[in-house]
Amino acid sequence: MAQRATTEVRIGPQGRVVIPAQLRLALSLHTGDTLIARAEDGRLVLETREHILARIRARFAHVPPGVSLADELIAERRAEARREEEEWRKPSS
Repeated sequence: MAQRATTEVRIGPQGRVVIPAQLRLALSLHTGDTLIARAEDGRLVLETREHILARIRARFAHVPPGVSLADELIAERRAEARREEEEWRKPSS
């Protein structure tokens, strides 16, 4: 959505909120679609899973194929633990 569409909505019975037609149309939302809801900086954010996955993929697009960030993190943690162990074992002055 290139421009921001805004409108006022009210919280109805049982906390229900109706997404107005203009917003559903602008976001290509359809009956039965699932949205992920989260609170962020005092705002209610609703996103499709597809949008979340696209955002995450874009964030990590710089990672070359075959590189495991999890493996790199584990290796860093182990190296840090070894350094801490070595510092702990050093005789006190």
